Amino acid sequence: MNNHAPAAAVAVTRAGDHCLALSGVVTPDNVADLRAAGDQLIAAEGQDLTVDLSAVECAHSVVLSLLLCWQRLAASRNLTLTFSGVSERLHSLAALSGLVDHLPGFAAHHAG
Repeated sequence: MNNHAPAAAVAVTRAGDHCLALSGVVTPDNVADLRAAGDQLIAAEGQDLTVDLSAVECAHSVVLSLLLCWQRLAASRNLTLTFSGVSERLHSLAALSGLVDHLPGFAAHHAG
């Protein structure tokens, strides 16, 4: 019998006007597929976006890497990504990595 709870589905989805939502547990095994899905959504949007991180279930450096990739794509298209719903743990990891100022919305989280 498996005593491990099933991992929550991980996804990036459109969550309303100019908003995407990242949810679940982002791992090195699923990050490439998430990046590709997010890249498609960002490219299709054509406007500034907010990415809701409130349903991300863990703080891991792979999450920060993913967000930076999306940030670079948006910047290459003259779009701005702002992140909302940043957990304390994810914010702490970004601060420890010196990335808070590179991820719009992370600094606002700390100020709030």
